Amino acid sequence: MRSIPVLMYHHVAPRPGDMVTVTPETFEGQMRHLAEAGYTTLSLDDLLSIVRGETEPPRRAVAITFDDGWLDNWVHAFPVLRKYRLRAAVFVVTDWVERASAPESVDGRHVSFPPHREMCERAERGETRGVVLDWERIGEMRNSGFVRFYSHTRSHVKCDRVPEDVVVEELLSAKKTLEERLGSPCPYLCWPYGKFPRRAEALAREAGYEAVFTTRHDVVRPGTDPYEVPRIVVKDSVPWFTRRMAVYTNPLLSRLYLAVKRK
Repeated sequence: MRSIPVLMYHHVAPRPGDMVTVTPETFEGQMRHLAEAGYTTLSLDDLLSIVRGETEPPRRAVAITFDDGWLDNWVHAFPVLRKYRLRAAVFVVTDWVERASAPESVDGRHVSFPPHREMCERAERGETRGVVLDWERIGEMRNSGFVRFYSHTRSHVKCDRVPEDVVVEELLSAKKTLEERLGSPCPYLCWPYGKFPRRAEALAREAGYEAVFTTRHDVVRPGTDPYEVPRIVVKDSVPWFTRRMAVYTNPLLSRLYLAVKRK
């Protein structure tokens, strides 16, 4: 039974030392490795088809995801994905994108990106222009055919700390906005901070989501619970990446390695 790592990125920016940031040089090295080693990058539709047992996974497969929808994904990650013809999915916070799409545009290629904590604080204050993707750049990435966009809720709340009716509104509002803006279904959700309420699966189902992505550390296999899809946090290192890809895509090695990691 094949194993598939779902990679989790946040930032690709020239700011080493941040636990959720990979430098552009490292990101290019990692993507070059996937391309040259013959990995197939799966769309989330492809991934879920494998999870449900509808299709057989390729020999070497991986899915690439980004959380939050930061502007540096367009500046530094998107050109590399397009260069190596690799597919990815970005989970965006729709209120942040709406605010970032104000009439006064920002040339993101010349923005100096602050550390992750500062970017989050600015986004939570509503100061998302020059920090978060706007609809124009999302459209450009989507029209390339390599990147798709899905829900990271409406406002990035910690869903385990608010009432259920607030969670439902977060899920429904984000889904509706994405479907109206992009003109296509939004069947996938990623919980902010990896935090989710006790009735997470039921709430996601009721809101119309077909799969939910988490921060649980594991690989995906046929039969994985689609409402608790695990992912692998990517480190800012090409050697680490090449070694882990060899492990995570090997069914036996991945089981042994992850079992040891959990102890």
